[in-house]
Amino acid sequence: MSGRTPSGLEPAIAERPEDPAEAQVPAAGRADEESDDEAGEITDARRARWTAAGAGGLLCLAGLAAALLRATGSDPALVPAAYALGAAVCACAAVLGARGRTRRALWLLIAGTMIMALGDQFD
Repeated sequence: MSGRTPSGLEPAIAERPEDPAEAQVPAAGRADEESDDEAGEITDARRARWTAAGAGGLLCLAGLAAALLRATGSDPALVPAAYALGAAVCACAAVLGARGRTRRALWLLIAGTMIMALGDQFD
């Protein structure tokens, strides 16, 4: 005998965990926890996209409705133009939000709403 261990025993010795806590949790359990975290992140990202797209679409429709109502009244032309511009910015935010650019969409939603509010001050 040469004093070397047979190659069949080496993996069995190497696979044994040294920490007893690792022995209680199988490797498949840790992978499941990681996949649950990834699934949660995917769900959160999907929810953020839907929220940004929905809020952008809703503000766009509200801005367009306000622009049409103000255009038929006796308001200065700057007021419906500001509402229409704010609605266009919110529509861009909805598109960006649907594509996953939720931070930029949030800032565009804020900017679009501020443009509409500023236009209302000219009334």
